[in-house]
Amino acid sequence: MPGTALGVASVRQDPNSAVPDAFLQSSMCGRFTNRLTWREIVALYRLSVPAEPERNLPARYNICPTDTIDAVIERGGKRDLVPMRWGLIPSWWKKSAKEIPATFNARAETVAIKPMFRDALRRSRCLIPVSGYYEWLPTPTGKQPYYYTSRDGAPLTFAGLWDEWMDIETGRLLKSCTVIVTNANALAAKVHNRMPVLLQPQDFDNWLSGTAGAELLKAAPDDYLQTWPVSRRVNSSRTPGDDPALIEQIVA
Repeated sequence: MPGTALGVASVRQDPNSAVPDAFLQSSMCGRFTNRLTWREIVALYRLSVPAEPERNLPARYNICPTDTIDAVIERGGKRDLVPMRWGLIPSWWKKSAKEIPATFNARAETVAIKPMFRDALRRSRCLIPVSGYYEWLPTPTGKQPYYYTSRDGAPLTFAGLWDEWMDIETGRLLKSCTVIVTNANALAAKVHNRMPVLLQPQDFDNWLSGTAGAELLKAAPDDYLQTWPVSRRVNSSRTPGDDPALIEQIVA
C-alpha cells in the first residue's frame, strides 16, 4: 500500500539528527530488532575475532534510524562487528551531521548512481545482523504493527553500505551505514511495496568483497518470511527497546 512503511509509526528522533519527522513517517525500512548473541554473530559471519571473551550485546526490540547499530565489515581480509550510526554520512560531506538528508535507506535501483551511496557501494559494503523487522498496516482504528522474521527462526541479514566521515564540529571520525531496499515480495507487499534486501550466508563473501552486483539486490523468496501482528506499544519510539513482549503475537 503506497504511503505505508516499515517504521511508519513514530520512530526515534535524535535531537541532533538531520532526519525530519515527516521523512521518518514515510520511511521504507525504518525499524528492526536484533537479539543475536556474540557467539552467534561470530559463527554466522565468520568474524576474525575470538568468540571468547564474549562482547555484551543486549537484545534490542525497537531499533530506529539514527540509533547506533552493529554492522559487519571486512578490511584487510579481516571481519569485525563495528558500531555505526544508522543513517549514512558520506566521507565527502562538508556540512554538519544535522544537515544530512535522511540516508538510512538506499534504493537498489539507484544506489549505484546516487552521490550519497555510489562510493560506498564500490568500496565499503557491510552486513547488518537482524532478528526481524516491523511493518505497519493502516486500519480503521489506527496503524497496526506486524513483525517479520524468517520462517525457520534463523537470523536475517540486511545488505548495507557504510562510510567514515570526519565530523566538522568535533573533529571525530564517525562510522555510519544504510540499509538497501528493493521491491517487496508477495508477503511484504500486502503492507508496503518495498522491503530490505536480505542476503543469504552464501552471499556474504561476494557482497563484502564487492564482486557481487545488482543480482543480489532483489526481494527474498515469497516463502522466506513469516509475519504476525504485535502490540501497538511498539508504535512509540519511547517504548523501552529491551522489552521482548514487543514481538509477541497478538490478536489483531
